[in-house]
Amino acid sequence: MSKKHTLEKFGTDAERLRNMKDEDIDFSDIPKTTPEMWKSSILRKNFKPIPRKNQENFPIDKDIIEFFKAQSFNYPAAINQLLRDYMEAHENK
Repeated sequence: MSKKHTLEKFGTDAERLRNMKDEDIDFSDIPKTTPEMWKSSILRKNFKPIPRKNQENFPIDKDIIEFFKAQSFNYPAAINQLLRDYMEAHENK
């Protein structure tokens, strides 16, 4: 497998982009945002960052895994969220 530099493969002018100022960027093809677009947005303040994932191996019954696989395409994330909810519900007890 060849490991050619991405810039050579796609012809990106990285030096020009690196030296470009904000004023030089053409935003004409991007529509302006309106208050209506932001109506359903959520402002998150002082939220705890989610800690990095740690690969742990521990036994989980096969029927539990199959249950979560049937519920969600990303079943590891679903299991993680369930455990996080449990942890947060029991943290201050």
